[in-house]
Amino acid sequence: MKIAVSGCLLGQKVRFDAGHKRDDFIMDALSNHAEYVSFCPEHLAYSSPRPSIRLVKDQDKPLEVRSNKTGENVAEALFEASKKDLESIALHNLGGIVFKSKSPSCGMGSAKIYQDNGYCEGKSDGIFVVMCKERFPLLPMEEEGRLCDPWLRENFVMQLFAYESFENFKLDADMNSLVNFHKQNKFMLQSKDEALYRKLGKIVGNHEENAFEEILGEYEFLYKTAIATKSSIGKTRNVLEHMSGFLKKHLDSEEKSMLHEQINDYAAQITPLILPLSTLHLYAKKYNVRYLLEQVFLSPYPKELALRSDIKCVK
Repeated sequence: MKIAVSGCLLGQKVRFDAGHKRDDFIMDALSNHAEYVSFCPEHLAYSSPRPSIRLVKDQDKPLEVRSNKTGENVAEALFEASKKDLESIALHNLGGIVFKSKSPSCGMGSAKIYQDNGYCEGKSDGIFVVMCKERFPLLPMEEEGRLCDPWLRENFVMQLFAYESFENFKLDADMNSLVNFHKQNKFMLQSKDEALYRKLGKIVGNHEENAFEEILGEYEFLYKTAIATKSSIGKTRNVLEHMSGFLKKHLDSEEKSMLHEQINDYAAQITPLILPLSTLHLYAKKYNVRYLLEQVFLSPYPKELALRSDIKCVK
């Protein structure tokens, strides 16, 4: 998997003060499962060190990028550098992008927008983020600041690996394999968006007898839209209860009671998600319930990342 990452998060000294913002999760955990492609349009535009900049938008004027040292509008250089960095990362078969939070170029919803009088009027996407969203509308994207939240981190990593899974799948896909792919991703998709899961099922059903290329294209769009949706305690609890239903004929009353207690404790945020999932996996293996064992939701990304071990990985 290739992920484009703001260079400062990789430990590169490209910030305005010639420093970096090395991110431990990106460099020490996720790096074991991904190859990184670096970018930094601000460094490309102005080099390092450099005066800091701010985004200024006042009334009907075009967006300006002003030097905090001179007040000069230096927008042209940043727009051109952003286009170059965009073309550079587009040469790779990307599976996601991680931006630097609060950056005028790379802040994802966190770039401050100032008025001409110096007052901050709100936050928005940075210049480079806007370009990336236009170029890669379905690509997993997040900023490192939000990845400090265990819930957002778990959702983003699940999206990364779900996206990669589909990219690999579609290389040699046919109708039968699409049916199996949809079946194996059932609970993962339901944990994201039940309505989209049902729409995907209708596409796979192909009652209109459309050509496979058309079916695959429609499925890809909705699948990638669904995996970008954030899960929740309620949706995940429903999935856990649904999965437990495939075990009811195998479990005795004590085992059923323990499993449902674990699900309830998860929903109350007393225990992490990994506990009821591990129990479900254990029983599925014990009783050889193949339908459950084939479900992506049981292991949507490498277990070494241990993202479901935190009680706060759900909301």
